[in-house]
Amino acid sequence: MIQFDHTTARTFIADHELEAMEPQVAAAAKLLDSRSGPGSDFLGWLDLPLKYDRAEFKRIKAAAKKIRRQSEVLVVIGIGGSYLGAKAAVEFCKPTPPLPIRGGRKKHFDLVFAGNSLSASYHSQVLEAIGDRDFSVNVISKSGTTTEPAVAFRLFRQKLEEKYGKTGARERIYATTDKSRGALKTLATQEGYESFVVPDDVGGRYSVLTAVGLLPIAAAGIDIDALMRGAADAVKQYKKPVKENDCYRYAAVRNALHRKGKDMELLVNYEPRCHYIAEWWKQLFGESEGKDGKGIFPASVDFTTDLHSMGQYIQDGRRMLFETVLEIEKPESDFNLFKTGDDLDGLNYLAGKSLDYINKKAAEGTRMAHTDGGVPNLVVRIPEATPYYLGQLFFFFEKACAISGYLSGVNPFDQPGVEAYKKNMFALLGKK
Repeated sequence: MIQFDHTTARTFIADHELEAMEPQVAAAAKLLDSRSGPGSDFLGWLDLPLKYDRAEFKRIKAAAKKIRRQSEVLVVIGIGGSYLGAKAAVEFCKPTPPLPIRGGRKKHFDLVFAGNSLSASYHSQVLEAIGDRDFSVNVISKSGTTTEPAVAFRLFRQKLEEKYGKTGARERIYATTDKSRGALKTLATQEGYESFVVPDDVGGRYSVLTAVGLLPIAAAGIDIDALMRGAADAVKQYKKPVKENDCYRYAAVRNALHRKGKDMELLVNYEPRCHYIAEWWKQLFGESEGKDGKGIFPASVDFTTDLHSMGQYIQDGRRMLFETVLEIEKPESDFNLFKTGDDLDGLNYLAGKSLDYINKKAAEGTRMAHTDGGVPNLVVRIPEATPYYLGQLFFFFEKACAISGYLSGVNPFDQPGVEAYKKNMFALLGKK
């Protein structure tokens, strides 16, 4: 199992403070598990890893195989929770190589995301990059009318129909949408697109373990059976009492720090493959907790890279933040440093040590420095970067977020504030 460790934060939070919070955490957990708290209509994610639709899951795996057989590119169209979970999973389990090492390979499957911005340049680049390669589209939208994905779907649907004709395009469009209503569901039914369901009782930011995330994740060649097994084990693990429950302890510690003026949480990683985990996490916590004038502001940094840009502020700036570090215990690959004759770079003292060892010592040294500088550090340890442990991680954060929202006295499952910008945008665009 993944593990939560707040040992280095104990200089900021005494054990008796956390013990005093246990009844509050237990009450929040009871509200959640009994489905009697605010937002209880959106708790389908809570037991989803145990009770998901096996028939649809089988169809997802079959569709993923078909996509990989018929196409070299899958364009995933969605925004927010409709793409961040899948993007996080793909980059965590199968990171994009830093160079396009595809020369000479006739068939190489690519997953590309669109409809998550209104950038003309970006979408033009995606269309250009597809070129004459065979491609399919997975459009993800509960309503089918969200501006960014709807605009992108028009572009890529047109491209498909130009390339394959309307009949051929139908075989390459996969719609993940409402089960019975909405513009995209209506279109999918009319055109005969294969469709998958966005459950009514699962909000977008909690939807990664539904068809929303599972189809693109499976199409990327990732084992979604292992992903769901990890999440299912997490469901069981995080029903335990507070003292035995790392998920609840994380929620308690972050709220205890918030009550002491720590209003910003930095999710820290030392592996580039975790970058989009942080992007997914930021939406999960930001949209769930940021309301009614409350909430911890979620931000993220990629270390050691950002130590050379943000390190000074974290060490010596305003003391309103704390860090939660994602640590992968066993690296996917590693190599040892070696001696050179001149030692001009002064690194011969590292000869024989592995790069992962050096990276972990950089993390340990940074944690010590930041703690001494007044920044509490929490650690979430992930045994390996595998689909199984990713499933655990997704559920760990989802349930901790729900508990944390209840501890703050907000409904963690609505998002009333996101409509304000849309209203202004539509008015400026002349929508009637």
